[in-house]
Amino acid sequence: MGDAARKLPDYPWLASYPPTVDWAMPIPVRPLTELLEGAVARHGDKPCLNFLGKRTSYRELGRLVDRATRGFQAIGVGKGTRVGLFLPNTPYYVVAFFAILKAGGTVVNFNPLYAERELVHQIGDSDIDLMVTLDLKLLYDKMARMLDESGLKRLVICRMAGILPFPKNWLFPIAKKAEIAAIPRDDRHIPFARLIANDGRPTPVTIDAREDVAVLQYTGGTTGVPKGAMLTHANLYANTIQCATWYAAKERKPGEGGAGDDSGDGQERMLGVLPLFHVFAMTAVMNFGLHQGAEIVLLPRFELEQVMRTLQKERITLFPAVPTIYTAINHHKHLKDYDLSSIRFCMSGGAPLPLEVKEAFERTTGCTLVEGYGLSECSPVATVNPAVLHPDKRGSIGLPLPGTVIEIVSLEEPRRVLAPGEKGEVCIRGPQVMKGYWRRPAETAQTLVDGRLHTGDVGVMDEDGYTTIVDRIKDMILCSGFNVYPRNVEEAIYLHPAVAECVVAGVPDEYRGQTVKAYVRLDDGQELTAEELIGFLKDKLSPIEMPKVVEFRRELPKTMIGKLSRKALLDEEQGKRNAAEGDAA
Repeated sequence: MGDAARKLPDYPWLASYPPTVDWAMPIPVRPLTELLEGAVARHGDKPCLNFLGKRTSYRELGRLVDRATRGFQAIGVGKGTRVGLFLPNTPYYVVAFFAILKAGGTVVNFNPLYAERELVHQIGDSDIDLMVTLDLKLLYDKMARMLDESGLKRLVICRMAGILPFPKNWLFPIAKKAEIAAIPRDDRHIPFARLIANDGRPTPVTIDAREDVAVLQYTGGTTGVPKGAMLTHANLYANTIQCATWYAAKERKPGEGGAGDDSGDGQERMLGVLPLFHVFAMTAVMNFGLHQGAEIVLLPRFELEQVMRTLQKERITLFPAVPTIYTAINHHKHLKDYDLSSIRFCMSGGAPLPLEVKEAFERTTGCTLVEGYGLSECSPVATVNPAVLHPDKRGSIGLPLPGTVIEIVSLEEPRRVLAPGEKGEVCIRGPQVMKGYWRRPAETAQTLVDGRLHTGDVGVMDEDGYTTIVDRIKDMILCSGFNVYPRNVEEAIYLHPAVAECVVAGVPDEYRGQTVKAYVRLDDGQELTAEELIGFLKDKLSPIEMPKVVEFRRELPKTMIGKLSRKALLDEEQGKRNAAEGDAA
């Protein structure tokens, strides 16, 4: 621990910190574009992107970004211009992302699965008139309608065939002709090939890393309404360095120290199946992968069989994912037929990681799987567990990353910081915390108070500085005047060997106000009744926590990133109630 750390307040986590990490290390304030430029300079001819077998070197990526930067500048993208990305995981995403930033612009990420009303809202709210997308009907048809229904004026169209290896690039237009959109030749459509048809010498742009917004990341946040978290260059660069430092600690020995700006040696192979438009993948896959000089193997979507083949064939070493993906692998029918021993390190995020899922995956692969925690508003990672986790800390979200302060504040008096052991709202301070919400001063003031980012999560910190999330404030079930935390109930249900996945939610109850309902998917070939599950839970949950309704399903709804979706289930429940009320009327 450095001298600076010893002069800091007596934070409880300092005594527990990994001996090779300095919590008070200086974190550089730099434009995010320097991340790519540094990687290109260090790793030149090494493979950077691997998309369905077609490899792009770091040097080639750098040249493509320069050409795209000049192309964007030629069509009016400059300081502060917001440009939308409506792309799955492809090399186009990485090129467009950094080219927009290098031109001085701001990336606005869009989920390709958004409904039209969601697209109209986000296009209008972010005030963009330029979007980058693919020539696939699934994507282009939505954007074509946006040209007429929103403020969108122009589309940059990327050809799917243009990023495929030979002979797929020749066969794709023939075999998938029905899936390829017919693109009009007019001023509203700019072919990507035309965009990059230049000498690759963009006009230099001065970026203020602290002030200039690199990404508008839309999120429901802590107040429910989708809004753009303004993540600056400094926010995203800092979070990349924080994550890289934490990872590097696994490789160092005590006494070696370690500057926060240490870069990887270019030996890692990263699997990028999480969608890059999601903030977790943007940092933990793309930015962290570039910092490490890794070969990033991109998959356009999650398909279990393709993931299993890729993990084995490409000898993946780094595999960030969400708990549902690790769960799916654990329950693969032919898991023993795959060699996953190359995987060394995995970070789970986006949702709570059940202990049994973590332990089963580590047994299968021999890797280290750590749970991290964060949210869009902090770029997103705030805490991570050490690589070697003490048994008493299982279920924790870990320790704050370097330069990050976690505080638990009273739910009744939000400005009062609680002592270790007391339950309250988790708050975050640090260089990765957003600048604020785009054009939402009231929501910004509500979420950023006294320099603290209020997460909306209920948690408790122990005397060693480890934080455990109890649940989200808005997900708490108020049952007969008592607070029931869904995560606690879910953890108990997961202990049953027949259970593959579960979601617990509060549904309306005339007597209790809300009652506890469990949605359960069983493992293949398993059988279980509601009565048997309740009997199993009797010594694990209090009577008030016990599910009063259990619904077994073949599948549970998930978000695009693969998180189990409590919201989708509650929307279904609301739809049923609305229909019943309509019939009664």
